[in-house]
Amino acid sequence: MEEIIKGSGNVYADIGVPDAESMLVKAQLAAAIRKAIAAKELTQQRAAEIVGMTQPKLSHMLHGHFRGISEAKMMACLARLGRDVKIVVGRNRPRRRTTGRVSVLQEA
Repeated sequence: MEEIIKGSGNVYADIGVPDAESMLVKAQLAAAIRKAIAAKELTQQRAAEIVGMTQPKLSHMLHGHFRGISEAKMMACLARLGRDVKIVVGRNRPRRRTTGRVSVLQEA
């Protein structure tokens, strides 16, 4: 019988990827970009023109290959696709954590 281990909520951290928090944020931003493209019924080519990158680079980003793309660039892509991007600085972190967290929340 295989042992089941509960994940942390961040698959990148669970498999030991460096910069796991940043990678999770980028994955969440890529999902929001994909959702914005679908909502506008854009082709990848047209979406790439709107966000200012090549279609192959956009495709790679949407498929999880975003190491060379900054979070700021991804937020700019969302803005160019007509989405508002809000940065909210929350209250202090819980005492059980030593650092704060960065997360992406999508409105319905």
